[in-house]
Amino acid sequence: MKKIFTILGISALALAFASCEDWLDMPSESKADSSSIFNTIGRAEMTTVGAYTYLHSQELGYQLLMGTDESASNESNSKYNVSNYDYTNLTGMLSKTYTWMYQAIEYSNVCISNLPKMKGATESEQKKINSLLGEALAIRAYAYWNLVRFYGDVPYADVPTAELATFSSSRVSRDTIYDHCVSDLQRAVKLLPWRSEGMVDTPERFTKNSAYGILARVALYAAGYSLRWDLNTVPYNAGTVEIAQRSDAARIKELYQIAADACKAVITKGENGLVENYDQLFRDLANQQYNRETMLEYGMFGTNAQDVRTGYTNGIPTSGTDKAGLGKGGSQMFAFPTFYFEFDENDQRRDVSVCNYGLRLSDKGNAYQMETFIGMGVGKYRINWKKVRGASDSKRDINWPLLRYSDVLLMYAEALNELNNGATAEAVDAVKKVRMRAFRDNASLMGEIPTGYQEFKDFLIKERKLELSNEGLRKSDLARWGILVDHLTAEKEKLVQLAKREGEYASVDVYRAYKLTSKPDFEDPTIALPYISMTEQDLVDMGLNEEALQIMHTLNNGSKGALKTNFYEADGKVYFKKEDVPAGAGKVEEVEYTILNMFSINSIKQKGNLCVEDVEGISSNNAWITGKTGVFYGMKKNMVEILPFNTTNIIDVNPGLAGQQHPCY
Repeated sequence: MKKIFTILGISALALAFASCEDWLDMPSESKADSSSIFNTIGRAEMTTVGAYTYLHSQELGYQLLMGTDESASNESNSKYNVSNYDYTNLTGMLSKTYTWMYQAIEYSNVCISNLPKMKGATESEQKKINSLLGEALAIRAYAYWNLVRFYGDVPYADVPTAELATFSSSRVSRDTIYDHCVSDLQRAVKLLPWRSEGMVDTPERFTKNSAYGILARVALYAAGYSLRWDLNTVPYNAGTVEIAQRSDAARIKELYQIAADACKAVITKGENGLVENYDQLFRDLANQQYNRETMLEYGMFGTNAQDVRTGYTNGIPTSGTDKAGLGKGGSQMFAFPTFYFEFDENDQRRDVSVCNYGLRLSDKGNAYQMETFIGMGVGKYRINWKKVRGASDSKRDINWPLLRYSDVLLMYAEALNELNNGATAEAVDAVKKVRMRAFRDNASLMGEIPTGYQEFKDFLIKERKLELSNEGLRKSDLARWGILVDHLTAEKEKLVQLAKREGEYASVDVYRAYKLTSKPDFEDPTIALPYISMTEQDLVDMGLNEEALQIMHTLNNGSKGALKTNFYEADGKVYFKKEDVPAGAGKVEEVEYTILNMFSINSIKQKGNLCVEDVEGISSNNAWITGKTGVFYGMKKNMVEILPFNTTNIIDVNPGLAGQQHPCY
């Protein structure tokens, strides 16, 4: 393994871990070695906290977030290529997540090596040392989980680089690494305090609660499917590549039991729960406000925080610049158009997860604009839900959700289904809690929850998307279920159906009319812009002239596809023409509305329209869905489920990886 850095020689980066307290007694760089760091509990804590800095990267909330049935890229660069599974440029492949996780591991290894040598003078001091050791173990396990879920078999070290005889390391079996992670987390939950014990007052650090949750997650991944190949012959033989679980069936069952028990421990403790309003979760993340549902967060606050760009690359659509107010947000991605229709219209998660509006920013005043089906943004990380702008446009000071209690409930249900070959009453109840919150405790809207093994599993596959969308789990979740390519291929077919308004999308409204009643600002209460669905016949009945109809029918850029007109409001109803208002109605108000063709484009610059190749007048090279560089164009089964190594930044710096590239590249 590459020597990441001189031991703690850059420990000043601990300050970059956002919302934790300042560590005023940090030693100078020249004194930053194990002998001085672990002289006091305060300095040891500073070092442990430093490891958190590297647990989330810009890639995890950007390139690796896109390319699923949740969100897609609207760029025309390497990020677009990677998000659509074109991994052929090996020198340009992702590497920051890889190197950052090893930096977190190095910090953790130093702490795990040195903390047991410290002796507390009092019982409370020893408890604090034990807690720090639990944090370091949990951080190491989390970092390795991130590495293995994206890269498979990777180099493994559990001692500081200063104690290694060589800095070169070959790939180690992912099963071995996962088993080490499970063991680390099992140790961690014994050492860490519960959140209620008050030793740690922020979800930006591990407690027993979150360590149990991550233990369940790692165990499910360790039991699941992944793209594997024979490690015994180097260079690797591509003929040995397959999607499979580990071969030890008894261990698989044991891992599912570990996951179930870990979730049960959190549920039984009762310290965590679901917040009532789904949007509150993400308003809290935007403002470093803590609640009982978000169990582990990546802290983001201030100019020294890592530039992971939450709310910028993965925020809601914006145009223009508002220097005096909100500041420019993203986005470089948009919500996958079919995702919006996966939700029941009464599901409160829909309009939080998929933002149906964008912001027009201006020094003269900000305004809303409704977005088309191809322009809706990732709604969870909105700049207008913040109280203040943030450190900069790209550093919005929005925390990232690493673990939520709803995930624990869904993991519990999944583990029980696997252990019992079908959903138990406890499994159904866990899912029901998540669903009931989604439908504001209205059981009549929640729908039936199946109990057969495959039916329940399929239900969970969808429910995890609805509940946890764009929180960084979907791509690797699909891979651990062994369905990544097949599932996304089917999703692409659904996108074709939407473009043609066929099948389940035959009755999708083509036009929506909306009015603006307020202007966006900080702490914006708006979740979604209300609208009126309209049909082609409605346009005709309005008496639009040919020029106006042509505007509405055109799918090009600019002002085409949107038309401002006046409607008439009376007695709480809207009428398209004044003469349609009934005689004797109350006060009649003439109000400006904007009619939008929902299949026109909005800020998708390089990919043309929401179209397929056989739509009249559209070049196949410009077909965003089915063209040569359309959605998922690089996707190949038994190949893209695991990332190849960047040749320059990963293989070339580690002689132990010579000849150990992903065998399909």
